[in-house]
Amino acid sequence: MKYFNYLEQEQIESIFYKKPQSFYRHDDRDKLAYALGATLYMPATRNSIVKDIKKIIKDGLMTIVLCLEDAIGDNQVKIAEQNLIRTVEEIDELVVNNQLDKENIPLLFIRVRSAEQMKSMASMIGDNIDYITGFVFPKFTSKTGEEYFRELKKINENTHNTVYGMPILEGKEIIYVESRKEELAKLSRIFENYRELVLNIRIGATDFCSLFGIRRSYDKTIYDIQVIRDCIGDIVNTFTRIEKDLVVSAPVWEYFSSGERLLKPQLRVSPFTKTLGKEAGKVMRTTLLNQYIDGLLREVELDKTNGLLGKTIIHPSHILPVQSMLIVTHEEYTDAVSIMNKRGGDIGVFKSEYKNKMNEIKPHINWAKKILNRAKLYGVFNEGMKYIDIYNNKSL
Repeated sequence: MKYFNYLEQEQIESIFYKKPQSFYRHDDRDKLAYALGATLYMPATRNSIVKDIKKIIKDGLMTIVLCLEDAIGDNQVKIAEQNLIRTVEEIDELVVNNQLDKENIPLLFIRVRSAEQMKSMASMIGDNIDYITGFVFPKFTSKTGEEYFRELKKINENTHNTVYGMPILEGKEIIYVESRKEELAKLSRIFENYRELVLNIRIGATDFCSLFGIRRSYDKTIYDIQVIRDCIGDIVNTFTRIEKDLVVSAPVWEYFSSGERLLKPQLRVSPFTKTLGKEAGKVMRTTLLNQYIDGLLREVELDKTNGLLGKTIIHPSHILPVQSMLIVTHEEYTDAVSIMNKRGGDIGVFKSEYKNKMNEIKPHINWAKKILNRAKLYGVFNEGMKYIDIYNNKSL
């Protein structure tokens, strides 16, 4: 698999200074943790999952979560389980008959309701577990976490390739301030004990918000809700510090269609008209505004600024915005390479090649490593290129 592989070679050459590298679902854990990008949730009750997967492959999506939890009704669990098993069997049949390329199947995860259900699903899927990259653990707490990973470890004893866990932090023990510090410390110990099975940590901001009866609007980001912002800060503080270095992904963006706007749009006109021309630029900007993409782009930028990588999405229109924002800019890449090249030398601080900042080797080296990890998977823009250029080369 490779990000932006739907672009023509000429387009790739014009956009990328460093092209995205290929990856596969059985690559090492550290690489896969960075590779999830835009992660689309899909109810496991859908009868057209395989058909949807084929279409989504063309749209460049790399990660899908088939949900057996909140995305379906409580009375649909058995139906969803059976449909999911049939889906995996259909995928295997298509691969065996050379109708589907095994290496291009997106990373597939199953969101379960309990450790017992995960055990049951793994058993029913059998040898086809090879198509499953991992399980997603909802409402993950220190009380349930140990059981999830204990069962996951048993599943891995009978598989050829690693099946990972992705816990979702969304319970009141984490969002309520009086219990947060102790709960995060307990979770940290669990993740340390099962580190090789923890692929990615998700944040369930929608469930957090529900505990307070609040919801962000289309012209606000999750960081505008102070109680959620503070909690995200503590999650990042606990799990992404350098000695732990786990990957934490950003909460879902909920909006995908337009309505009446109260506040001024957040996308400036000039970047579009400079790149695409006056008329085409205005058309593209209007298209993004009508899909609330301006709010999503702003939130992804804040996700990155706050140390989060990748994002949960609930609509295919979110694939391109999230992925385009994960491409490393030429300036970021230049700074990161310069920092890595000068480490261990006589220089501690130096002016950036863009001559707009000072790079300090020791304080910035961990940032540089993360930038280069991202660059391998999502690529590096040519100088002067930006996310708009991806939109210009792929219609929404």
